[in-house]
Amino acid sequence: MPHPSRTPKVLGLAATAVLSLALAAPPALATPPPDPDPVPGLVAGRDTATPQLVTGLAERAEGSPAAAALAHLAAHPERYRIDTGQLTEVGSERTADGRHTVRFQQIHGGVPVLGGQYLVRLTGEGAGQRVESAGGKYFTGLTAPSTAVVPDAMLRSLALGALTDPRARTGATAEDRGAVVLPGGAGRLTRHFTVRGGDRAGGQPTVREVYVDATAGEIALAHDARTPSPSPSPSPATTRPAAPATTTAPAPAPAATTAAAAPALEPATGTAPDAYGRTVKVNTARLPDGSHQLVDLTRPATITTYDAGGRDLLDFIGGLPADLRPATSPTADFPAATGAGGATDAHVNAGIVYDFFRDRLGRAGLDGKNAPIVSLVNVTNDGAPIMNATWDGAMMFYGGGGPQYHSFAVALDIAGHEMTHGVIDHTAGLVNAGQTGAMNEALADYFGNAVEVTAHGVPMTDPKAALLGEALCRTGTPESCAGRRLDDRRTTVDDYLGTDLSLDSGGVHLNSTIFSGALWDIRRTLDPLTADRLVYRALAEYLTPLDDFVDGRNAVLAAGRSMNLGRAELRAVAAAFDAHGIRAGWESRLGSDSRPLVRAIPTATAAPAVAGGRWVMGNATGTGAPALYTGWTTGPATGAGAPTRLSPEDGRRHSWASTDGRSAAWLAVGPDAEGRFGTEVLTRPLAGGTVRSVLASRTEQLGEVRVSGGDIAFLAEDLETGRARILLSRDGAPPVELPLPEGHRPSGLALRDGVLGWTEQWTAGGRTLSAATARSLTADRVTARYESAGTIGSTVLAGGRLLWTETQAGPAARSAIRSGALDGSGVMDVLPADSPGTAVIATLTASDQAVTFQAVTPLAAGGTPPGGWTNAALPKLWQLPITGGTPVRVTCNRGGQYEAAADRGSRVLWLDATTGHTDLVVRDRPAGPC
Repeated sequence: MPHPSRTPKVLGLAATAVLSLALAAPPALATPPPDPDPVPGLVAGRDTATPQLVTGLAERAEGSPAAAALAHLAAHPERYRIDTGQLTEVGSERTADGRHTVRFQQIHGGVPVLGGQYLVRLTGEGAGQRVESAGGKYFTGLTAPSTAVVPDAMLRSLALGALTDPRARTGATAEDRGAVVLPGGAGRLTRHFTVRGGDRAGGQPTVREVYVDATAGEIALAHDARTPSPSPSPSPATTRPAAPATTTAPAPAPAATTAAAAPALEPATGTAPDAYGRTVKVNTARLPDGSHQLVDLTRPATITTYDAGGRDLLDFIGGLPADLRPATSPTADFPAATGAGGATDAHVNAGIVYDFFRDRLGRAGLDGKNAPIVSLVNVTNDGAPIMNATWDGAMMFYGGGGPQYHSFAVALDIAGHEMTHGVIDHTAGLVNAGQTGAMNEALADYFGNAVEVTAHGVPMTDPKAALLGEALCRTGTPESCAGRRLDDRRTTVDDYLGTDLSLDSGGVHLNSTIFSGALWDIRRTLDPLTADRLVYRALAEYLTPLDDFVDGRNAVLAAGRSMNLGRAELRAVAAAFDAHGIRAGWESRLGSDSRPLVRAIPTATAAPAVAGGRWVMGNATGTGAPALYTGWTTGPATGAGAPTRLSPEDGRRHSWASTDGRSAAWLAVGPDAEGRFGTEVLTRPLAGGTVRSVLASRTEQLGEVRVSGGDIAFLAEDLETGRARILLSRDGAPPVELPLPEGHRPSGLALRDGVLGWTEQWTAGGRTLSAATARSLTADRVTARYESAGTIGSTVLAGGRLLWTETQAGPAARSAIRSGALDGSGVMDVLPADSPGTAVIATLTASDQAVTFQAVTPLAAGGTPPGGWTNAALPKLWQLPITGGTPVRVTCNRGGQYEAAADRGSRVLWLDATTGHTDLVVRDRPAGPC
């Protein structure tokens, strides 16, 4: 059946498609020929011919570290398969013991490649300088263009559209970060924006990193930019992580340094009450008039603390307002409000964290260059205190707590966590998505707790040492207050939450303690100082922006060998990772009862369509330019029966397809033959033949393409007015517009055997109404319109009837599946809304025999399921007879199940995220009880 679900966002008009980047490694390329230049230790790369890690070297390298590193890579082309002309130096780490790590950024056609960083590590000086090891990610085979086709204004508008909540768009900004190539196959040219808006629901600024395809005009990747600290638990911390919180920004807030310029300052000291009312010593700056500010001038990095004084979060979307000054007192003794708002604790804790990284790890501040350190406290959300904290790419942002919680600046581990994000940004730069983002969170958790237990002298044997955020609550036990705990013993095989990027940016919080738990076990096993230096060396000298859990394990072990750890210590490190299931191939141990058709789909919402045993889907192989592929539901992913390409190689993006089992119709997006941007509906027989154009447009956004026999229907939305219309082409004739009542907006098309179905929505009497509508193409008239005051989802034509989902408004909203006669004579419930266990139904698909739906768990207050986020709470597929009955599980796969498409009988295809990446899979019949 043609897929009835959402259409991807193209030109900002519909739902988004996001690259499933960093959720897991893509399949490896074919094994390269034997290396004539063997090395002692080599870890092969994935999706590239360049090795991930080369260790055990001792090769002479002359010149400056950067020149020597580059010369080393150029001298071994068969080993590294790197074009050194595509590398540019972006950083260098030098340690007190004489080691250098040079970090190179991969450039393709003059454009940086996301995650494409390669590191060379050297020891010694002068004639004794040697290359010790090298590794990272360098993506071979990139052929993406380097020139954008979509106009700049349109790219920016699309980026702003990534803020799906209209409330977040108030005063929103989109900072243009320049062109970036997304890796994977041929690569994808995008424009990177950091989008900032206000999030009332999340209670903090919303910041998203958005990559807009510069040739196809769609969002290629969008994820939350920075991860807030864990909120206090509503119940005792268990072996499950805290619910994810709304996240904020990695990019420097442009106005963070534009607060009012300070007059001449001199170092001083004073006193200030902390959040508990205790008087503590603070380093201050004295102004000429004798007043004091919370500005610490005693360290190489100036530490400044601002008190927002209850100003609203929307005032800080662009950074610090120009009229804001550091927390100030007329004398050296600060008033009680300084402590109550969190300024005292933020100021003192920032100094402790700075000293930890400097004295213990040899790091000069967050950026390694002693840049100023800025904290902001006491911001409100529409007058209410905020219960979270975050690093926004330029400063720490601490919520003021409230009746139940102290200011989030109180907790030293929270301060350490946030400031570690700043260190990560200036070292490995781990992308905040999937496993990579979870590892980013894990490292922040590790160092946050390490700072606290070190400063407070807490032994690693103390159970409270593993708690994060346990000091935030005004009442209750530390265990009940902690947002996460690093001794929860979670493992990949037992606990990894398989979700796409739509939830928690791919599980960055939900999966973090799997990795941080392994690191914390290492700290409990080794000498803590040794462990801290080991983890820091892995972060600063081995990790790169798209590394996953196994890459992290390899980095820590390689760092241990470079530190000359003994065999017993290295075995202890490996055992810690083993205990948490972090070892090569762990994804294959998760278990699955579905049959994979294509593994590691590079586009998370590249929805499949299927009919008659043939499926079609955009970019189903992950190689080459974004294209449309077809395959058999019984065929393997490779070899005979492997997916074959349907779309032409014309530089455009081909996807969002429909099929009737004999032909496919789809949307092509990108520059036309004259180089002008537009969209075009194309069709072609599945067996091959001529690609035929149905309609091309530069002024309307085309979408929701459906095909059945000689009929092709689709939507067209005017880019200026927003008016949407239904167009129909019959037997190759030019498409014509179908009439709609004035003010009615169509969506959710379905087309089969001479009947067209859709959902239409309109406003009447101040109410929004919906109707499931059917039109006979032979009679050329609407034959059924079933109206509702609820929300009607996309329509499906199956079993000679029109099916749809219907959800009534209200706090306990539940969905029904309804079925209407095509002549308008009556409607029945296939699944009543009051059925036991019925949840919110997100999508619907059907064959003539069975209805399959995706059920999502209703969320409790705070935006999380009643039992917290577990695999059981992720979207699941259910099936029941088309005439009604008891639903049964389609699959017992534990992870998220998305974009189902029904074939014949009870066979269903869907995108499955159980294994940490998105696979196209199939089952011929439902699994039943799980």
